[in-house]
Amino acid sequence: MSYPVRAARQRIEDEHAAVVAGIDHCADQVAAPWDTARTTDPSRVADSLGSALETTGLLERLTVVLADAVDATGHDLQARPVPGPPYVVVTSRGPVLRATIEPGRLVIRFDVFEVVRDPGPAYHRLDGIAVDVALE
Repeated sequence: MSYPVRAARQRIEDEHAAVVAGIDHCADQVAAPWDTARTTDPSRVADSLGSALETTGLLERLTVVLADAVDATGHDLQARPVPGPPYVVVTSRGPVLRATIEPGRLVIRFDVFEVVRDPGPAYHRLDGIAVDVALE
């Protein structure tokens, strides 16, 4: 793990635990009405999660998380992030934050759903949230 990745991850853990917990809570709300432990509709997952994040104000707060993570790397954002593409995208697995910095593209994933391929594809709620930070 490179220094920028480690610094960004540490900043998220230290300063944005409430946002991470909020994403986890929103994912629980999305999965609660499912008849089974999974759904086969990726847009249902992404759209419902996006709506929940927007309603709670977390979608806007994710831009702050991104800016703060970039700051932790010692680099600057080229523009102020907005709660939409290309900076913040809500996928069927969870929110993804992206920023281009000097060494490459910083990508932060908050995975709350996983794709189950057999007999799938289907989307299953993870037990908790997996935060992945990468420099691509």
